[in-house]
Amino acid sequence: MEAESEPYVRLATMRQLHQAVADLNTARSLADTLQTVADGIVAGLGYELGCVNLVRPDGDLVIAAFAGNAAAEALITGRVGSRTSWERRLSMGEAWDDLRFIPHTEGWVLLDDDVPQWHTEGPEPRFEDEWHPLDRLYAPMYASGGGQDLLGVISVDRPRNGRRPGAWGREALQMYASQAAIAISNARLRANMQRALVRLEREQQALRASEESFRQAFEYAPSGMAIAEMGGDQHGRLLRTNDALCRLLGRPASVLRRYSFADLVHPEDIGTLLRTSAEGGRAELRLSRRDGTYLWVSLRNSVVADTADGPRFLLTHVEDIEERKRHELNLAHRASHDALTGLPNSAELKSRLSARICERPHSPATTAIEALDAAYGDVESSLTHGYQADGYEGEAVPGGGPFDHHVHAVAPDPEHDDGTKGLAVLFCDLDGFKSINDRFGHHTGDAVLIEVARRLSTCVRDGDTVARLGGDEFVVLADGLGAADAADLAVRLRNAIIPPIRVDGRAVRVGASFGIGWAECGMTVEEVLRSADQRMYVEKRSRSKVHRRAG
Repeated sequence: MEAESEPYVRLATMRQLHQAVADLNTARSLADTLQTVADGIVAGLGYELGCVNLVRPDGDLVIAAFAGNAAAEALITGRVGSRTSWERRLSMGEAWDDLRFIPHTEGWVLLDDDVPQWHTEGPEPRFEDEWHPLDRLYAPMYASGGGQDLLGVISVDRPRNGRRPGAWGREALQMYASQAAIAISNARLRANMQRALVRLEREQQALRASEESFRQAFEYAPSGMAIAEMGGDQHGRLLRTNDALCRLLGRPASVLRRYSFADLVHPEDIGTLLRTSAEGGRAELRLSRRDGTYLWVSLRNSVVADTADGPRFLLTHVEDIEERKRHELNLAHRASHDALTGLPNSAELKSRLSARICERPHSPATTAIEALDAAYGDVESSLTHGYQADGYEGEAVPGGGPFDHHVHAVAPDPEHDDGTKGLAVLFCDLDGFKSINDRFGHHTGDAVLIEVARRLSTCVRDGDTVARLGGDEFVVLADGLGAADAADLAVRLRNAIIPPIRVDGRAVRVGASFGIGWAECGMTVEEVLRSADQRMYVEKRSRSKVHRRAG
């Protein structure tokens, strides 16, 4: 089972990786892009040294960027290794999907080849997965388009934790190499486009040749390109699209000329498109395909003109990022959900709970004036606290209305049912689970946890949360319940758990103890969970051991 802190480590790694990938799109030139790739290896992926080897027109690879050691950078940047030597390296060692790892026990034969190298001496590894100074790890970069046209190789050294990367680190490096290849290809494409545009502006005598160069760069670009009108009644209408964009959206060029990007964008992303500037604007959004599905793309805008004083047009570069978005969603789900049961984990539970409560305790109104203030928001408190929707505290808007849209969470009175509804927190601890684990093994215990998670999930409403804290502890969040409602829900959940669970032809039974707490504004998340936990133990101690087993 995963340690409780692992989701936080994964989430931090994912954020660093996303930041490193985002930085790739900020570089203005090819040289800046290459150096940003090398810097991202050190800053975002946890290696002390990072090197970018770029394929030259003659096929050999030159060290184009280096990060992590100034002395090594000065010594080997610009040096060249033959394509033959590199192909030999990429065929040795162990294949980690697209990565290539050469342990020091095999890599000694490479010490005398013509590939520039920088390494330090070190002791023999003390344990199996310890990194050795002569270990080598390479991440090939291939040109976009689905082929195996080698663009370059990223080489990394000296992981900061001193260990060979595990499955998570390998996946991160492989994703980064894929995005780096796209960034380098795009930088080359932008450089070609910029050179074509400069020729259009400065060399009137070579206008036809420049237009042909632009046309070829536009038409044969591996990613989508579009030219749209700027200004006037037809602002944004697509005038010209290349084959790559037509294939991407599943529509012929003649059909695309009837639309603008505003007609094709997902309704939820229209605001993102409208906020994207014409000159240098970037956006990630979804565009509709002919079959009705939506595709995640990255848009990058620039402004071009036919002549110095002629009309201006919007040139948009469209990159398919569907696979990256799918990886991001998968990584986000894995970081916020329990690997065994698929339920939200402790971190996700606390995030959802904190979104419902605020730091300001709820004070019931006692007069008509206070009731109006509670309903519409007090001017002074609104300007002071600036609470926004969903319970997050934000800046008060100057000149804005004195309304507090946060719905304060309050706890119903268990002794007197006055109709108050609140956010119930039901803390569940399984009774008899440890004996099942000890007697039948963890395989049976895991099967019981999975079935309990399923049963709990089927007993709650859409919008309620069933989370696993770890071990045999679960928490249910159910909003809009009174005290009696919460007690009834606890009974239904306990009754759902009691029936025997069959595992490998054997029937086992567990009971459950529930503690009902209430989330109130003014409490911390830890206080809310601790309150429910304590009530669960009170309920558990109040029942005999036999009764607990029977549910």
